[in-house]
Amino acid sequence: MTPRPDLPLWRSLLFVPATAERFVAKAHLRGADAIILDLEDAVAPAEKDAARHALRAAVPAVARGGADVCVRINRPLDLAVPDIASAVAPGVTALVVPKAMGAEHLTLLSEVIAAHETAAGLAVGTVKLVALVEEAEALPRMAEIARAPRMVAMAVGGEDLATDLDAEPTADSLYVAKMMGIHAARAAGILPMGSLGSVAGIGDTPEYRAVLRRSRALGFACATCVHPAQVAAINEEYGPRPEALDHARRLVAAFEAGVARGLGAIEFEGAMVDLPVAERARRLIARAPLSSRAAS
Repeated sequence: MTPRPDLPLWRSLLFVPATAERFVAKAHLRGADAIILDLEDAVAPAEKDAARHALRAAVPAVARGGADVCVRINRPLDLAVPDIASAVAPGVTALVVPKAMGAEHLTLLSEVIAAHETAAGLAVGTVKLVALVEEAEALPRMAEIARAPRMVAMAVGGEDLATDLDAEPTADSLYVAKMMGIHAARAAGILPMGSLGSVAGIGDTPEYRAVLRRSRALGFACATCVHPAQVAAINEEYGPRPEALDHARRLVAAFEAGVARGLGAIEFEGAMVDLPVAERARRLIARAPLSSRAAS
């Protein structure tokens, strides 16, 4: 399916605890396409209220460099509702929902979001949703989750899912679930988020780059990280490279010239090009604005 035209242009999404003032202060300098202000795992239970109150100042602070702002809320409903009340505000692009269990779960949250959008003077539908599928029970429901209201991206959460499976978070143990997530997201026209690696890593190493390169080739569109050292690696491996853009533009021009002559396929630089190949090139070109962003 062709991706929806309203999807965000994301390569990298950096998690920042909403209560960590020194991280919040520097987040806009990291080059990430989106900052995820975290109210969930990075915030201790006793600090949840403080994290919600911190959002008022944190949202504009992390957006100063042009990044989109997302907020990861908590899964339990008694925490999620006050999280939503604090997070739905001008400047917030999306809420990240952990342990999404199905379309009904997301539809319920969407109704809560709509009430707070109206109260904040925002058009209903302004704040989007990103779902994290992190439990084995939810894997068969990924297709419906991907088509739930407000959805723009979905990820299979490796660390939590591996724990639920009593497995190590390796490419082998997560491959099937991660590929199911890519297929469900692409079929729904939203962004498949993630990689075959662990989000717990903190370094930019050749091994990490190799995982990202493989993940992008498999169809992932963007990835999260918890350490700013990995932002540039994600941007480079998931973003369109200048040489690839140049090749794509020349390929599309040659293919369209062939179509104008009545051809369904052409030979281009030693390879046969037909409609699916040209469409992949067009999608790469559509991501061209990413190549001019900071840290690209």
